[in-house]
Amino acid sequence: MRSIGDLRARAYKLMPRFVLEYLEGGAEDEATLSRERAAFADWRFMPRQLVDVTGRTLEGSILSKFASMPLAIAPTGLNGLFCENGDMMLAQGAAAANVPFIQSTMSNDRMEDVAVIPNLRHWWQLYMFGPDEIWQELLRRAKACGIEALVLTTNAQIFGDREWDARTRINRSRPSAATIFDAMRHPRWAAATLRHGMPVFRNVIDFVPRDRRGFFDSAFWIREQMTKSLSWRDVARIRQRWHGPFLLKGLLNLEDVRRALDSGVDGVILGSHGGRQADWAVSALDLLPQAREIVGDHITLMMSGGIRRGTDLLKALALGADAVLAGRAPLYGLCAAGAEGVTRALELLREEALDEMGQLGVVSRADLTRKLLISRQEGFRPSA
Repeated sequence: MRSIGDLRARAYKLMPRFVLEYLEGGAEDEATLSRERAAFADWRFMPRQLVDVTGRTLEGSILSKFASMPLAIAPTGLNGLFCENGDMMLAQGAAAANVPFIQSTMSNDRMEDVAVIPNLRHWWQLYMFGPDEIWQELLRRAKACGIEALVLTTNAQIFGDREWDARTRINRSRPSAATIFDAMRHPRWAAATLRHGMPVFRNVIDFVPRDRRGFFDSAFWIREQMTKSLSWRDVARIRQRWHGPFLLKGLLNLEDVRRALDSGVDGVILGSHGGRQADWAVSALDLLPQAREIVGDHITLMMSGGIRRGTDLLKALALGADAVLAGRAPLYGLCAAGAEGVTRALELLREEALDEMGQLGVVSRADLTRKLLISRQEGFRPSA
């Protein structure tokens, strides 16, 4: 596999249609989803020449700890739909690549099982739903597991209108006949995924009423219990209980970035939830330069959305990100070849970025600055 695109093509051969829709789909017109990729095309590099690039490296730190490159695997739920123990495989791929793995509240493998993977930088993504006892218990377990960092998702209290999801079912709990028929045409996927039945949200299933613990019913119950009143007050309450690194994920407004500076968090992750929430929103890349001006060097600034090439990573860093999150790219690897596919996806991004650094006359992350880029808005013409 020579590119993320190759891994994606392999995933398309192996996965049923409803799984691919879950992996690829966005909300409504998918304008936000489209913008995530289009934003990268709005910037062009201005390579430097006659620079010694023999020692180029992407190595450095994320939240003051070493990482082989400035990237973490984004939190994604329901990875057991791609293959059994999908979360474990993502974590194994991250550990092999020496980058952090952010496990989702809606993951299918227990955080305690993921936590024992050797050499893993294990972060936990928190959804707040139901009574306070739920998120407080999840934090207690995260501390007991030695979780390194906590990531609060801020933009999923109201679920986006994902029309593709409704089209795969005849009601809440029953897939359509077409969905079932198409799944039957993928026996390899079924063997790797459904040997022990449909995936279970193992980290939170004990909080779900016993009569709602089926696959679809539990998903909808949790969705209905999302804390609609989530506010900066909740950020403060979490900060009081969590003493490790704490980041807010899903901000796309500069006023919220300013507010985060005073909230006591250690970092902000700009992002649109993979284009699956508010439609017609800006991309994280659109806001990066201004967000960097706001936060300065006071907190970590990361972004999520649309990372498919090493050049995407470099553009994000040059525009002000300390690191990026990759979501779909490692999932394509997971679908294509399990843990080895995840590792391959991360290797591809790293190799492409290092090669492009050589093309740009860049040796280290510190050399990646706005001076290397010119925008479509500027007409792709440098000023005199």
